[in-house]
Amino acid sequence: MESRDLGLPSRWYASTFRVRYQESDQMGVVYHANYLNWFECGRTEMFRQLGFTYRGLESKGILLPVTAADLQFKSPARYDDRIAIYARLTTFTALRVVYEYEVRLLSEEEYGGTESFSNTEEQESLPNPLHPSGKLLVTGSTSHVWLNKDWRPTRLDRALPELFQAITGVLRQEGS
Repeated sequence: MESRDLGLPSRWYASTFRVRYQESDQMGVVYHANYLNWFECGRTEMFRQLGFTYRGLESKGILLPVTAADLQFKSPARYDDRIAIYARLTTFTALRVVYEYEVRLLSEEEYGGTESFSNTEEQESLPNPLHPSGKLLVTGSTSHVWLNKDWRPTRLDRALPELFQAITGVLRQEGS
């Protein structure tokens, strides 16, 4: 099944947080490799918001390692900035997945003006993820391949047809 049949790319899924001290250098600028960690947080939360978990996938013997990563830096994030990680699927097939990301700096109004770190409160305060807001800092993508527990490529539609159908169903629903 080709991704174009699913109405991809999917909508944006968002998660928010403040830049932690350990993610920045002495000048308060975020170290570049941390953006890859944030991409992982974004795709993990996206998967969770779709109703699935990586832990559940792995417990069924399916792995989804990164095979490629691409980042474009526009402007740095800094210590204590309010950040949104937007993630969406641009390709979903029985063999591979490609995610796209945007890291954005949020104003106090966009962040909801709260000092809380509660995921629930932050998610509720985010603007509509269909239209990412905030100053664009970094864009990027990661490519992944479906593997079995022996680290061999596997077709998700054959290995876990119920999961494949559930994800395609959600993506089709989003596309309508």
